[in-house]
Amino acid sequence: MKIKVAWIGKTKEPAIDSLTAEYLKRISRFAEVEALPLKEEAQLSALATGSSNRKTSSNHRHKLVLLDSRGKQFSSEELAEFIEREQIAAVPLLFAIGGTDGFSSETRQLAQATLSLGKMTLPHELARVVLLEQLYRAFTILKNYPYHLGH
Repeated sequence: MKIKVAWIGKTKEPAIDSLTAEYLKRISRFAEVEALPLKEEAQLSALATGSSNRKTSSNHRHKLVLLDSRGKQFSSEELAEFIEREQIAAVPLLFAIGGTDGFSSETRQLAQATLSLGKMTLPHELARVVLLEQLYRAFTILKNYPYHLGH
């Protein structure tokens, strides 16, 4: 499975970079994962549609999953089921965290799924770490690793 996690904007806190790297390393045991810091939302649209000029690991269409407070909320187990379904479909996933103003209506129209991390508002950098931790947790659930205790 191929997963890309993209975010718009610069990372201000070094601790976020450290946690991002740690969870990317953990996820890489289960899937091909790539982090994509983007300067602007237009780059995200290009990645999602496969019209990117960037030299990434692949240049084809991805299933775009936007993180947004208006999206669907999953339990950790439900996220694992989502990941499992997407593994079977074999379409690379592109999870995206917007900038401070969220996503434009054009990008929302490109998305095949919208995911909410909960009703609380999170800073975008923290949302990235929470997403990565939950992706790691989803893989450990699927592989029956003891990381997730289900409580």
